Amino acid sequence: MKQPLGVILAGGLATRMGGGDKGLLALGGQSLLARVIDRLEPQVAGLALNANGDAARFADLGLPVLPDTVAGYAGPLAGVLAGLDWAAGHGAESIVTAAADTPFFPEDLVPRLLLAGEGMAHPLVLAATREASKLYRHPTFGLWPVALRDDLRAALEGGLRKVVLWTDTHGGRVAEFPTHPFDPFFNVNTPEDLAEAERLAG
Repeated sequence: MKQPLGVILAGGLATRMGGGDKGLLALGGQSLLARVIDRLEPQVAGLALNANGDAARFADLGLPVLPDTVAGYAGPLAGVLAGLDWAAGHGAESIVTAAADTPFFPEDLVPRLLLAGEGMAHPLVLAATREASKLYRHPTFGLWPVALRDDLRAALEGGLRKVVLWTDTHGGRVAEFPTHPFDPFFNVNTPEDLAEAERLAG
């Protein structure tokens, strides 16, 4: 399988941080987005940012900015679809997504997602972690096949919003990641989370 393209999902509303772009918040002298780019870029064949509104605010990143193509705020699946449409235009077979507010995700995210998807006609894999024997899937971190983009578009237009309902329909798998010394999918939703991220970054 060809190396996937990467798409950073920054289309959220950031209501718990008072609105605005969470990805542009500073963490240890770098924006959250810059940290996510640094982690994802070496793992993929090319990178884009899914974000809505004025793309000029991200101009300094030098990345293509992909707005949602589904009307209304349709959640992370709309960002996945925008990424798949972009990837199709570049002849790619798949994308890997990462959230813009999750600065410590694994540096081996992509190889482990690809490994978990081996043998699937259309590899579809979500990252997951385990806590007290319960498995938690992380719907903004996944491997998504371009071949299913029209199916996803139809599902979104039909009102589907929950990621795992769609991935389960297509036999989606999980790639499980360790949570020691802390959960690598810890994300910044509140000012308290940002303070905790500063501690972890230090």
